[in-house]
Amino acid sequence: MDELIVSMEHICKQFPGVKALDDVRFELRKGEVMALLGENGAGKSTLMKILSGVYTRDSGDLTIMGKSYGDLDPKSARAAGVAIIHQELNMCRHLSVAENMFLGREIKGSITLNNKEMKKIAREYLDELGVDISTDQIVGDLPVSKQQMIEIAKALSVNAKILIMDEPTSALTARECEELFRIIRQLKDRGCGIVYISHRLEELSHITDRVTIMRDGKYITQGNFTDFSMDDIISNMVGREIKEKFPRIECPKGKKIFEVKNLNAGRLVRDINFSLYEGEIVGFAGLMGAGRTETTRAVFGIDPKESGTIELNGKEVVINRPMDAIKAGIVLAPEDRKKDGLCTKLSVRQNIALPNLDMLCNGLGVVDSKKEVELCDKAVDNLMIKLPSVDVNADTLSGGNQQKVVVGKWLARDSKVVIFDEPTRGIDVGAKVEIYRLMNQLKEQGIAVMFVSSEMPEILGIADRVIVMCDGRITGEVQAKGATQEELLKLATAFENKFKEEEKGAEVKANE
Repeated sequence: MDELIVSMEHICKQFPGVKALDDVRFELRKGEVMALLGENGAGKSTLMKILSGVYTRDSGDLTIMGKSYGDLDPKSARAAGVAIIHQELNMCRHLSVAENMFLGREIKGSITLNNKEMKKIAREYLDELGVDISTDQIVGDLPVSKQQMIEIAKALSVNAKILIMDEPTSALTARECEELFRIIRQLKDRGCGIVYISHRLEELSHITDRVTIMRDGKYITQGNFTDFSMDDIISNMVGREIKEKFPRIECPKGKKIFEVKNLNAGRLVRDINFSLYEGEIVGFAGLMGAGRTETTRAVFGIDPKESGTIELNGKEVVINRPMDAIKAGIVLAPEDRKKDGLCTKLSVRQNIALPNLDMLCNGLGVVDSKKEVELCDKAVDNLMIKLPSVDVNADTLSGGNQQKVVVGKWLARDSKVVIFDEPTRGIDVGAKVEIYRLMNQLKEQGIAVMFVSSEMPEILGIADRVIVMCDGRITGEVQAKGATQEELLKLATAFENKFKEEEKGAEVKANE
């Protein structure tokens, strides 16, 4: 594991108004997992995009497998043995699984493409990951977790010597994470060097050999993972000590603001009933596929409802589309911020202003520029969004800052109910705390806060009350204070446990 396969020295990269990398060094050895850590905007993804040929560096030295390289493009980086799984999935949503896996390196037959061979090879790598997906399945019809696993299978199929994983577990279940860790160990045994970028610091102990820490575009330190405590890692990442990982505030529980009765919308939203009150944060827990996101979409009017009523301050509101919800004062920060929460080719200013045009336009429908500037500056200041200017495109921001823009565009409205769906997915520990503080701020203002999270420690650390779902139904409700992860997990697998008990009972009966 001592053979150096990547060496990057004095790497610099500047974008308009932002110095993304400033004299950064990085190294990777054969057969190791190097965790590349830092806050959003630290420069981790930019550094890896240089290694994988997506970006060119302004200056610095790059050596791969002992060979010095000038400017790389994705094709030459792949030829050098580098493969990358991006944080934001880069897939052609209208193509099949097999077509995505072989995009740009298709296998040709005598006249046409050899689709049979491509499907066969794709199937082999999907099976290796334990992913049960048809190679003919259209990628756009699959959930984020399955798309992520396809990206991993695609990278494996290139037979890379250097594999970069940028937040690979951000949309995976615990079981899928374990399967991924098994594959990573297998790749290590083959001598593959793996760069692992993740904000889930608790998972590092399963696979990590060494760490490199960056902050504000600069190299901070590196060393063996076992030589760092978790507090050491966090303080090096953020440049300060974070005393409270889950800042909780106590507020008196007020009146009922919001109530959902007998909501049905497809297979994963069945007979849903719950209420939200002033002065509390309600967390929705459950495993992937439990129906939590589908519930938020039905409430917000994205997906059609089969039946059920929604009441706000004791009065029924009819929500058939998102605009109905927004006008009523119900807003949603969606799970997939890039696809559903932002117009990535528009500026941050335009993204924040877009859902608030009814407040910014005068009687003639012309945007009041002064109001627009004030609204945008307030959102940026309140959430401490890191950006050179509100006029940069949203896709130039880090994942955490993109999430803040999604939340920030609702702050100007007189919202009564704010729904967060996986608000901290793919963002660093410091940015997470800021999102938690925002939730607390809304809670203090008497706004009803509902949030979906797959992180049980997060649910128990921030929520006052937890509603658990399994297979499209609510299976339990607990007060967060005093509850345990085991208790939530039991409720989250209620039907699975019930089916196992029924099967066991049937087996015993058959043997009698």
